[in-house]
Amino acid sequence: MFSRSGLTTTLSFLRLSKSFHSCRVVTSNRLCDVAPVLRRPLTVLSRCGLPPLSGAHRVTSYSTNRQMPKKEKAVKGQRAATGAAEVEASCPVSRGKSGAVTITVHAKPGSKQSGITEVSAEAVAVAIAAPPTDGEANTELIRFLAEVLDLKKSHISLDKGSRSRDKLIRVDSSLSPEEVLRRLRQAAG
Repeated sequence: MFSRSGLTTTLSFLRLSKSFHSCRVVTSNRLCDVAPVLRRPLTVLSRCGLPPLSGAHRVTSYSTNRQMPKKEKAVKGQRAATGAAEVEASCPVSRGKSGAVTITVHAKPGSKQSGITEVSAEAVAVAIAAPPTDGEANTELIRFLAEVLDLKKSHISLDKGSRSRDKLIRVDSSLSPEEVLRRLRQAAG
């Protein structure tokens, strides 16, 4: 518990600290003349109501209510949006680092029948006629994509997302990303 003198001291300290929240930083060349030991200008805090010191060449105001700017989140697997890379980044089918074609897929397991429901700028939505247990949905997804793209199952593999709805499918064939996208859109109807 605070004593009366300790409480008074604490309150006056709090008032003093609140007054320093709205201070200006004043850099004065004249103070360097007083302290020749220091070779750089001193920084002096002055209360906001007072004018800056004479000879000051810079006055900067700081506010404690300003928020930091928000940093935009980058999506994994997308390159910087410049020129042709911007067109590729807005497409769910692209050429991977290894040279193979990659497809970003949003899987919807447990459907009555397999089919492509949507081809958007972010991903290809695929309904899968298999439950999401023991990798059955992943196996059915690869089988269905091989049928849609008219390739062997050995040419299609699951690169990322074996336990997620968002998956990255790798297509190892001579098909271009444009041809793969055309076939996916044709199957979507």
